Amino acid sequence: MSDLNKLTIAEARDALRKGETTSVALTEACLAAIDGADALGAFAHKTPELALERAKAADARVAAGDAPDMCGIPVGIKDLFCTEGVPSQAASKILEGFLPQYESTVSGQLKDAGAVMLGKLNMDEFAMGSSNETSVYGNAVNPWKAGNGDDLLTPGGSSGGSASAVAADLCLAATGTDTGGSIRQPAAFTGTVGLKPTYGRCSRWGIVAFASSLDQAGPMTKTVRDAAIMGRAMMGHDPKDSTSADLAVPDFEAMLTGDIRGKVIGIPKEYRMDGMPEEIEKLWHQGAEMLKDAGAEIRDISLPHTKYALPTYYVIAPAEASSNLARYDGVRFGHRAKLAQGDGITEMYEKTRAEGFGPEVKRRVMVGTYVLSAGFYDAYYNRARKVRALIKKDFDDVFAAGVDSILTPATPSAAFELGKEVSDPVEMYLNDVFTVTVNLAGLPGVAVPTGLDRQGLPLGLQLIGRPWEEGDLLNTAYALENAAQFVAKPAKWW
Repeated sequence: MSDLNKLTIAEARDALRKGETTSVALTEACLAAIDGADALGAFAHKTPELALERAKAADARVAAGDAPDMCGIPVGIKDLFCTEGVPSQAASKILEGFLPQYESTVSGQLKDAGAVMLGKLNMDEFAMGSSNETSVYGNAVNPWKAGNGDDLLTPGGSSGGSASAVAADLCLAATGTDTGGSIRQPAAFTGTVGLKPTYGRCSRWGIVAFASSLDQAGPMTKTVRDAAIMGRAMMGHDPKDSTSADLAVPDFEAMLTGDIRGKVIGIPKEYRMDGMPEEIEKLWHQGAEMLKDAGAEIRDISLPHTKYALPTYYVIAPAEASSNLARYDGVRFGHRAKLAQGDGITEMYEKTRAEGFGPEVKRRVMVGTYVLSAGFYDAYYNRARKVRALIKKDFDDVFAAGVDSILTPATPSAAFELGKEVSDPVEMYLNDVFTVTVNLAGLPGVAVPTGLDRQGLPLGLQLIGRPWEEGDLLNTAYALENAAQFVAKPAKWW
């Protein structure tokens, strides 16, 4: 078999079981692709020796007939996941030199399932960003280019390295994390599938925290079927995480029938934003027609508190970040600033944090500290928590009225040029306008590539599901994927 790195998880799994290829061959194909793709900046830490070691072990399991679905599948792990003995920096200078002596639950579950880790993937520093331009490693780059242009485009953020690596066939799939859209927005920008599970489906233990009540890990894959396969391997109850749900994880792949007859798909009027590009509006309408043709009922719905979602998110997320990032002080691990004669512990904290954190992280820590301060706690943080409850109630009411899932755009535009929006943080934050509500309400959401814009760049649609019903959500996404027939790939330039 040729072009092994271009296989999907399902194709590779079936080929492994039939003896048509080996995990070592799959891994070597991916490692060769990674070595030839430094221009994309997708991989921050390569682990070829470890990958081949795990691939050989996976081949032994396949030969013995003890092969879970992910056994032998080469994947990339976002740098936010702690991986035993492998640098885990969250793309920040302040965690320079940090080698965890333990494995995050999610990466550990993939390891136990026989998945092969190729290395750690680039991301925005501490997952704070929408374009992968805040990383200490430098930018991750989208493998897609606009028309005949040479401008480098963002792969989205914060899981930009994961999206870029999957789109460019450097790995068969990757882990991502989603705090306000950081799986779904990069997936939409790169023509890949990104699943953000219900809050509590995937353990957060061993994942470097950004905003604890919003963070959720999920798979980034080439197809909806692959998201079902990898998602199941990543999910499950973890007693080490107090927010982990003690619920059985169904076989999502077995639920992919494509039959959505009788399902009710909601179209929220509040997502029709002023200034929305015509192409996004047209794609949204086409997506609704595709689902209608597949037998679903399309129903107009209202989520009245949507307009408050972005300001609510940008109070709650920085507040939780300022608390979570207080532990990075140069005392126990990571970077420590050089001190002058007579400097005490206060100077060490100040210098270490000033050197270790990038501008976007500092901005959010300061915003978070401000909204949690004594004089502003009620005015900002408590009010944001109350609005969050109203946003969640909007969704609860819609689902109680019989809606099965909700169709929206995934992003307000196609991928933009690197450097274009960095100077205006508010403009950058608007990239999350369609995705943050899902995190605030703790719901599952999936981005599915559905079309190309006039410059040949991928555009995605988002489906939002009922809590804990990822299987039903993925089946609707599968029907949309089948109807859209998105098969475009970026032309190789790197």
